[in-house]
Amino acid sequence: MKWTGSSKLLVATVVALLAVAAVVWVRRDSSAAEHETASADPNTPWTATWATAMQDGKGAGFQRETLRQVVHTSIGGDTVRVRLSNEFGRAPLTVGAVYLAKHLGTGTVDPATNAHVTFGGADSVTVKAGGTAVSDPVAYRLPAGGELAVSAYLPQPVASATQHGSANRDNYMASGNQSTKASLPGVRSFYNYSFLAGVDVQNGGAEGAVVALGASITDGYDSTWNGNRSWHDLLARRLNGAGRTVGVLNAGISGNSLLQDGVGRSALNRLQRDVLAQPGVTWVILADLGVNDLGGADESTGGRLVAGLRQLIQRSHGAKVKVLCGTLPPYAGAEGWSRAGEAGRKTFNTFVRTRGNGCDGVVDFDAAVRDRADPDRWNARYDQGDHMHPNNAGMEALAGAVDLGLFARADG
Repeated sequence: MKWTGSSKLLVATVVALLAVAAVVWVRRDSSAAEHETASADPNTPWTATWATAMQDGKGAGFQRETLRQVVHTSIGGDTVRVRLSNEFGRAPLTVGAVYLAKHLGTGTVDPATNAHVTFGGADSVTVKAGGTAVSDPVAYRLPAGGELAVSAYLPQPVASATQHGSANRDNYMASGNQSTKASLPGVRSFYNYSFLAGVDVQNGGAEGAVVALGASITDGYDSTWNGNRSWHDLLARRLNGAGRTVGVLNAGISGNSLLQDGVGRSALNRLQRDVLAQPGVTWVILADLGVNDLGGADESTGGRLVAGLRQLIQRSHGAKVKVLCGTLPPYAGAEGWSRAGEAGRKTFNTFVRTRGNGCDGVVDFDAAVRDRADPDRWNARYDQGDHMHPNNAGMEALAGAVDLGLFARADG
């Protein structure tokens, strides 16, 4: 065959197009490889980037639906896993078709970032009543301060899901298996975290994690909805801005107490699960624990709170976790305030501020938000209006009260 000039040009063009196509597929394959099941690096420990405290769902269930739950990460990593809980379930929980993806807003995800999550190599997992499950590692580039959607299909009716009562944001559900879809036709919102207990990462630069253990203030009560404006979120931003790689976890439960079970298990009874068992935990901030114990207080309340705090410190130190003790913010003017409760608060705060208390550091939340002219009350600038919970400015003041120097580097 005789090659003409035009024939040579045609062949050259085809070769060039094939070369471009080859490059495109290599890029696609490379991108896809970032989302495949991976082997965990045995030399890099897991660190939690997000977690929540599980509670009894008390009858809140689902009917063969896809749940798309959104978490705000504190640190990033190259390998990710999720933790599921059926702690309060009365029957086995089957979860299938689990995917991670970048959340774009209002329940929509970027499908190009979809990553399939498996459990023991299987597409689904059945978690026994009272049990938990941890996924296989997934190679996935997760940024710090990002919005990650965890979509999971429930192929069987769930009568009562283990949950965290208030997500302080919208989560999303829709009928059927829609776990990989960018948007969810027929989407409906719900306002808790159901069976999703934690998200962990592997990051070679991670310095550990700090758990904020508290009640409604730590839970983010009445901070901006969908805004990630709780004080622990703001603390995570401060740490990131300072070049630190510290996971910041929210173990607050609205209405929770230090001493008594009620709305969730008491801090004493959930310390192991919500703090000491968290991957990479290095510090715990004992925050607004005790505020709810002051309701119905008597003259012994302050001493009992101090005794409870001592137990938390001893048990945390036994697990080699450093304890940052927080003073209790004021609450005069709030429903449930009493002179006996105020006396108990002062007894507790005096102990926290006393040398030799056993704490590894002190976070003086009280001093950060109280009214200087009337220190039993919130500064009006920070008061949400009920004289117990902060507004957004108050959340910033609480986050600012945490000295970043308390998070000593391992090498320093």
